[in-house]
Amino acid sequence: MDAIEIIVIAVAAVAVIVLIALFLRRRAAEKQAERERLAQEASAHRQEADAHAAKAQELSPKADELHAEAERERELAQQHASAADARDAEAEEAAARAQRAGQAAARHDEEAASRERNLS
Repeated sequence: MDAIEIIVIAVAAVAVIVLIALFLRRRAAEKQAERERLAQEASAHRQEADAHAAKAQELSPKADELHAEAERERELAQQHASAADARDAEAEEAAARAQRAGQAAARHDEEAASRERNLS
């Protein structure tokens, strides 16, 4: 092998080493950029999580208050339903008394008519 071949091989080897070094440097820079992007995304997600946690803490007492109000209204509705049932029972009883009174009135009217016919 003569000197020119050795120089060409050496230059080619140096060129390959330089290309590999450039490739590795660029790859490291890309990885660093990816790490920074992921760190920013993670930070943004943490901020969103904190905001949602604060909103949840803010809304939780309101939800509890609404549940309590719903329970009070449910109890009140149950009381009203019981009162309505009682009024229905009273109405049925009053209707039955009215019917009996009407029947008694008809019976007495017939008796009165019968007595009046006997008077003549």
